[in-house]
Amino acid sequence: MRFVDRAVRDSFVAASLTLFALCALAAPQARAAAAYPDRPVRIVLPFAAGGVADITARIVAEKLGSKFGQRFFIENQPGAGGIAAARTVISSRPDGYTLALLSNGTAVSVSLFEKLQFDPTKDFQPISSLGFFDFILATSANSEFKTLGDFVTAAKAKPGALNVGTINIGSTQNLSAELFKTAAGVDFAIVPFRGTPEVEVALLQGNVALMIDSFASIKGNLADNKFRALASSGAVRSESTPDIATVRESGVTGYDVVSWNALFAPAGTPLEIVGTINAALQDILTDADVKKQLLELGIEAKASTPEEISARLKSDIDKWHEVIEKAGIPKQ
Repeated sequence: MRFVDRAVRDSFVAASLTLFALCALAAPQARAAAAYPDRPVRIVLPFAAGGVADITARIVAEKLGSKFGQRFFIENQPGAGGIAAARTVISSRPDGYTLALLSNGTAVSVSLFEKLQFDPTKDFQPISSLGFFDFILATSANSEFKTLGDFVTAAKAKPGALNVGTINIGSTQNLSAELFKTAAGVDFAIVPFRGTPEVEVALLQGNVALMIDSFASIKGNLADNKFRALASSGAVRSESTPDIATVRESGVTGYDVVSWNALFAPAGTPLEIVGTINAALQDILTDADVKKQLLELGIEAKASTPEEISARLKSDIDKWHEVIEKAGIPKQ
């Protein structure tokens, strides 16, 4: 009996010590979450300053700073595949003070890069989406194509004769063109350029018959009536371009391309902190002023649950993997 009593007592002592240790570890985390944020927070972007993602992040960061009374600042770390920015974030302490902006481009990078050096589905904790945006399929104002249907008809009549301009190979715009080729059942040459300005010049000079890019990138030429928008890429018309028919409405079934930006944290970030940021974004992204600012860029502001944006990331990884494989785009 004494042996049994001693064994029970020892087991009880061991369990009590384990519970005490767990509580001791949890207590500082709980206090940290309750006080969050008590110092500046950086948001690392895999893009250069001045682009759509950068402007979106800065608008949101300013609002987060006002809401929490702490500075949220942007750190731009552009680079192929978003690798540099991702490594910076996932090597940081998972305490909510270093966040990442991931995008549809992150989903593309998984299949596009041989050595991505990170797994966005495992190395990051999702927080919320920030916004969603379509791409515009546009031609020059003096083009013979008045509708996207006109372009498809011409492409079917002369396979391989027409050129479509996009930015670099593997970009979402470039893959959108590859998907359009498959969905419409047509053959045309996709011509990649270093940046949007070069694509715009090519379109104006007649070197490409069609270009695909974001509304924000080409809205100046659209407003000046130098370009004609033939269609938008989403499944339904965007709030930013309600007068532009979708590719689906134009007769190409099954086509749906919507890009997005979202906030993620390093894996292991306390769920209390994730919830705090998510709740703030739910408020910020329904603010009329924020929605107006983003809509002018062609972006529909929208917060999500962590689970929703995680599911979107995984779904887009699968979607663009199939497009990349079908197009035969080599890994970089």
